[in-house]
Amino acid sequence: MFLPTTMEEVKKLGWDSLDIILISGDTYLDTSYNGTAIIGKWLVKHGFKVGVIAQPDVNSDKDITRLGAPNLYWAVSAGCVDSMVANYTAIKKRRKSDDFTPGGENNRRPDRATIQYTNLIRRFFKNSPVPIVLGGIEASLRRIVHYDYWSNSLRRPIIFDAKADILSYGMGEKSMLELANAIKNNKDWKNIRGIGYISKEPKDGYLALPSFEECVDKKENFIKAFELFYHNCDPITAKGLYQKNADRYFIQNPPCENFTSQEMDDIYGLEFERDVHPYYKKDGHVKALDTIKNSVTTHRGCYGECNFCAIAVHQGRTVISRSEDSIVKEVTTIANSKGFKGNISDVGGPTANMYQLECTKKLNHGACSHKRCLYPETCPALKLDHSKQISLLRRLKSIDKIKKIFIASGIRYDMILDDNKSGDRYLEEIIKDHISGQMKIAPEHTEDKILSLMGKQGKSILKEFKNRFYELNKKYDKKQFLTYYLIAAHPGCNEKDMLDLKRFASSELKISPEQVQIFTPTPSTYSTLMYYTEMNPLTNKKLFVEKDNGKKQKQKDIITQTNKTRRY
Repeated sequence: MFLPTTMEEVKKLGWDSLDIILISGDTYLDTSYNGTAIIGKWLVKHGFKVGVIAQPDVNSDKDITRLGAPNLYWAVSAGCVDSMVANYTAIKKRRKSDDFTPGGENNRRPDRATIQYTNLIRRFFKNSPVPIVLGGIEASLRRIVHYDYWSNSLRRPIIFDAKADILSYGMGEKSMLELANAIKNNKDWKNIRGIGYISKEPKDGYLALPSFEECVDKKENFIKAFELFYHNCDPITAKGLYQKNADRYFIQNPPCENFTSQEMDDIYGLEFERDVHPYYKKDGHVKALDTIKNSVTTHRGCYGECNFCAIAVHQGRTVISRSEDSIVKEVTTIANSKGFKGNISDVGGPTANMYQLECTKKLNHGACSHKRCLYPETCPALKLDHSKQISLLRRLKSIDKIKKIFIASGIRYDMILDDNKSGDRYLEEIIKDHISGQMKIAPEHTEDKILSLMGKQGKSILKEFKNRFYELNKKYDKKQFLTYYLIAAHPGCNEKDMLDLKRFASSELKISPEQVQIFTPTPSTYSTLMYYTEMNPLTNKKLFVEKDNGKKQKQKDIITQTNKTRRY
């Protein structure tokens, strides 16, 4: 069933009122790829009455008052993407389209949606004692003092600007459920893991981050704040944090404990309609559904720790995988659904081939504070063996009505090369059965200096992987090719580096790349820290950073201009 979006639907369920109302910057897609749907259904499973208001009009009360006030709390999210990223390109041009809005026109998600939605609730429910809880990726990654690219300034923790009561960060199923139970039973919620709140006093035993004022005053303080924050994101080792803002403090409790495989099975075993709610479906086609309708999540978390990516901060550096049986059951359900045409769009996670691959030391003792799993090289404690992924894919292929299982999630080719047990077999499996014409990989750059700043291994492994890929294609008489995602204007990158990339792509990869994006400084990444401070945080040495949007575009054009000329 869908979660209710109107009082008529609430009454049809036999409910008089709602315990929790979820507000989202995305339309209501009832799939496991939509955080609003998954949190809502998880709460319903545990006995709570939950409704959804998607993309409310911030200029009137017509949407926000539709369901009345909740009994326990409001839960506000900007959606699956930070609203500023959703609304603007890397060079700050307004985006015309939005894949998560019916009809596709970018006219429903406001800038800084988390703040605007909270203000909307405050405006039309002035006397309501019910707390407002922030969640989703926008709130999660803006939970401490952060650099905001769109205003070119440091901003306070978002809970202050939103004037909200509580912030749930990371993957919120546990914290949101525990919070609901605490409020329902009139119990103190201030020690719940995975949440933050505003206090007049710091919390004993918690680590102090440099204050907002100190971060604004000195970039070295901002670096210190970010590094303390980053290294206290692991559930096993993290301490609680606090950060002063004027005369008040943001208190961040330690992260939620890692999910177990059984908990992951329970969450993704929830029933979803895999469609747009009828209330919103009448407004037009939702493009995002084309990709996610028949896609399956196998795991959460990523230990790749690319410096430009915030997954390690939001989902965590520990990979937690679902059981094979749970995934097979979900694919079987999709295969038997009405209108299914035989293809599963994706089986994966943040990085597809991290499924069932994790370090036992990390699982027991937490992520290492002094080294990374895959950079500057793969840690020997990470025992790479893709055999469980091969087993999963073979089981999925054998399900009745399945024609093709695609892997569209990113694949770490360095992990394939470093797997001496089954890396070749895994790549063969992918080439033979799980791509169609092309395999997408993300080297991001080809120059070792820039790759180092990105937290990625050098270009020699890219050459090795490319050769192995085409050798296996030849072996199996396949005419398939690699496509490469690349980044221009990353901190440290200049026009010469892009020219060197172009030469390498032409001479070694034998391609003219087309998938090139300009680096966007998003909150809570090391690359954004470099962008703002113009320093390498590992050395505190000066770093070249291209900040002129015209010159950023020129870096991209070095790669793509020839292709445009040829195409037209």
